[in-house]
Amino acid sequence: MTDPDARLARKGPAQPAVLAYAASVLTDNRHGLVVATAVGHATGTAEVEQAEQMLAGVTGEPAGRSGRRTVGADKLYDQQGFVGAVRELAFTPHVARNDHATHPSAIAAALAGEPGYNESQRRRKLVEEGFGWGKVVGLLRKLRHRGVGRVDWVFAFTMGIYNLVRMRTLIRVGVCA
Repeated sequence: MTDPDARLARKGPAQPAVLAYAASVLTDNRHGLVVATAVGHATGTAEVEQAEQMLAGVTGEPAGRSGRRTVGADKLYDQQGFVGAVRELAFTPHVARNDHATHPSAIAAALAGEPGYNESQRRRKLVEEGFGWGKVVGLLRKLRHRGVGRVDWVFAFTMGIYNLVRMRTLIRVGVCA
């Protein structure tokens, strides 16, 4: 109630509106590491806008990799504008098809049948692990800071610590050396 930057938002149709920020992360779908973070005002379009900004900030090929770059996302991102922006940034959109919407899906049925698309849809859920860790361990459930700038800093710091914990786990199981 004391944060002038927080906006009323709701997580679902039957949920109450609470003061919140829109926080987004861009993760690597091989290991679940956070690549970029963004925090802003909670608006109806904040998640899609933040995703476009984060993707625009990712340039070049990762070390030791070649081939096409893909973006896995849920049904919220199945919009002509987002899919077009992703393609302009030289990514292949592996966005979940929203077949129940009043508008046609922006993802072709042929793309949705590819093995890489199905793998991206399976791995895109890794993004939720960072949010879960941040709420339980990283003190993001109830923020103690006010203002977009400070909340952005705390969120980025928490996701950085999550990466360190995640890398420790990946090294233990022998995925990363």
